Amino acid sequence: AEHTAKDLGAANIVTAIIVTYRGLDTLGEVTVLFLTAAIVGLVLAQGKRKHVHKHRKLPPAGELLTTGTRLLLPLILLFGAYVFTHGHLTPGGGFQGGAILASAVLLALLSNPLKRFSHRLISVIESTAGLAFVLIGVLGVLLAGGFLDNRILPIGDFGDLLSAGAIPLIYTFVGLKVGAEFSSMLVSLSETREL
Repeated sequence: AEHTAKDLGAANIVTAIIVTYRGLDTLGEVTVLFLTAAIVGLVLAQGKRKHVHKHRKLPPAGELLTTGTRLLLPLILLFGAYVFTHGHLTPGGGFQGGAILASAVLLALLSNPLKRFSHRLISVIESTAGLAFVLIGVLGVLLAGGFLDNRILPIGDFGDLLSAGAIPLIYTFVGLKVGAEFSSMLVSLSETREL
């Protein structure tokens, strides 16, 4: 703990430890979340095949909720991106930022329960972010000291946005992956007729 900030360049020591020293644990956590999202999708898809339902008719959302959603949605997305890109400087990181991104999807679904999101787009974001995360991990093994070693990029000046080597990049991909996985579960749940 005494040498982490100097060695890895991250002002948030917890982030530095989680992303670099415990990088394989982070990979395991992301994998568990991916499997959870996949299982939720499979279970809900099975339920859709067994039952034929009438189309839902819901009353329109109130003006306040609709207007509030239009105003807040971009701010929530921006805040989520801020949390995962600044995770090496302040409390936060990929999981927290991804959860905030998914809360924007939840708000959109609350304001319009019949809204449909592209499963394909969510899947592409999740897959691309996961692949990039693993590739950065492998580059850490090849170019630095181990899996997800952030020193594959220059450490930079302590406290700057572009400091801590690859940690901001790693957390960006973790944030996108987590956000896509949570969003996938929310979208799948919203399309289930029984709910």
